Amino acid sequence: AASKLEVFMPAVVEAEIGSTARLECSFSTPENDSYTYINWFYMDHRNNRVKLCHITGNEILEENADYKGRLSMGEDKALSISRVTILDTRTFVCQVGAGSHREGENHTELHVYKVPEVPEILANSAGISVHSSDIPQIAQCMSKNSFPPPNITWHKNGEKLQPDDKKVKTLTTLTRESSGLYTVSSTLFAHVTREDRNSLFYCTVHHWLQGRSHPVESQRVNVTVFYPAEHVKLQVMPSSALVKEGDDIKLVCEADGNPAPVFTFYKRELEDNWQDLSSLADTNSGVLNLHGVNKSSSGLYRCQTLDLDDMRQMEKDIELVVNYIEGVHVKMEPSSPLQEGDSVRLSCDAHSPVALDYQWRDEKGRKVGEGNHLFLNNLTFENSSNFSCKVMAPSVPGLEQSKQVAVAVQGKPRIVAISSPLYVRQDEVVNLTCKAIAFPRPSVHWNVNGTAHEYVENQHVASNLTVRVNHDLLRAGAMCRVSNALGVSEKHIQLLDQKTPESKGVIIVAIIVCILVVAVLGSVIYFLHKKGKISCGRAGKQDITKPEARKDKIVVEVKSDKLSEEAGLLQGANGEKRSAADQ
Repeated sequence: AASKLEVFMPAVVEAEIGSTARLECSFSTPENDSYTYINWFYMDHRNNRVKLCHITGNEILEENADYKGRLSMGEDKALSISRVTILDTRTFVCQVGAGSHREGENHTELHVYKVPEVPEILANSAGISVHSSDIPQIAQCMSKNSFPPPNITWHKNGEKLQPDDKKVKTLTTLTRESSGLYTVSSTLFAHVTREDRNSLFYCTVHHWLQGRSHPVESQRVNVTVFYPAEHVKLQVMPSSALVKEGDDIKLVCEADGNPAPVFTFYKRELEDNWQDLSSLADTNSGVLNLHGVNKSSSGLYRCQTLDLDDMRQMEKDIELVVNYIEGVHVKMEPSSPLQEGDSVRLSCDAHSPVALDYQWRDEKGRKVGEGNHLFLNNLTFENSSNFSCKVMAPSVPGLEQSKQVAVAVQGKPRIVAISSPLYVRQDEVVNLTCKAIAFPRPSVHWNVNGTAHEYVENQHVASNLTVRVNHDLLRAGAMCRVSNALGVSEKHIQLLDQKTPESKGVIIVAIIVCILVVAVLGSVIYFLHKKGKISCGRAGKQDITKPEARKDKIVVEVKSDKLSEEAGLLQGANGEKRSAADQ
């Protein structure tokens, strides 16, 4: 058993503003005597003891107006203070009395706290130069409504910045609001380098709870860093293909400084003179636009940069090569006028800084050959055509040119089609057609009067003559005469009389009637033969006589020139004439 009264209390109790603080007070009495009373005190700012309450049994006698309605006691004799405020940050004393023994007491410190709000950070929006002589301001950080006052640290890319008079400085201000809470603000000053263009800065507010620091971090911010260019790059865009005549291209100049420098473009001319191309360029973005480039666009181009911060100049050159095809020439041998049956050789040449391929095509676009030469044998009017030589650069997609040559075969006209023979009727209006081929272009003449229309297609000429058929035209026909400087060809068109539909109908009806009469007569003869009324002789002659008992019968005689075959059909098996009774 304990020899004296002992009181036990925690050294520190922490409670957040607005919550309930629980002050534990446990004790032991000699020989387990029960306690008589408990007195609670607090120490004021002058370290004077102020009575808070008196407890006997389970009853609390409040003796301090500041805590009226805020005190309560648990079964374990712990004192609870509700709705704690900053003013409750004090030392509380628990005094226990038991019987006739002396009193015992102990104390605990109540720490009231308020977690700070998430800090707000504001970066320098004006930009910072790496050449700044003074330590520039990077960002400002502020945290509100905390208790007790916290402290702020600064970080860059996850690493804590240590104050250094030459490179890093911080300026912190602490403000106590009317609520008793604190607002803390910190400003970071630091020199920057070009590597800091991607750096992330943030601040951390630290407050203490249960003997440990609890950090609250701000958002990450980036600051604009100004630094001069160290490298310049000049390239042709688009860069995926070789440049050819007619292309629209850009020369793009890039510098790794910030802000971007002023760009100027030049092109080298004769005797190392440089032509200023600034009128064609965007000097702010560093782009030189060249539209429809050609052979003369090739050459050495220069981009020059000027940093307005330190007036430093840099430059970069690039050689522009514009691929081209020029001087496409087609030669025909022999060059003299060609006749039907002749042969000709076509040659194609061109100049280019790259290797070339050649293709030959006719006027319909069909490929007829490859290579520099094309041979055409046994020429005719029909294969006279415009041939084209297509020159291509395989190494430069899309680079090509074409040149045409006319292969004209000369000769006298040849009539290839006429509308003969032509069936016509008297007084009918008809079209007579005559088609010929020749070069030079021929003329067509008719020996009859009418309305003529001519149509020309390549080496062909066609003439349609509209005329009315009369007796003379039907009898003599028409003559088509085609001529040019090299000769004449002519052909006759025959016109044939076409019967009217009425006369054709009469003839057809007559033929049908004759066929029907013959069919009926044949049927009658066959019937009489089957009835035995007709007798055929050996010599091809049949006699049919009328018996006396049958005087109403008719006697018919039929003769036939087919003596052997038809007579045999009517003879008996022995070749003799059968009697009338046998028949």
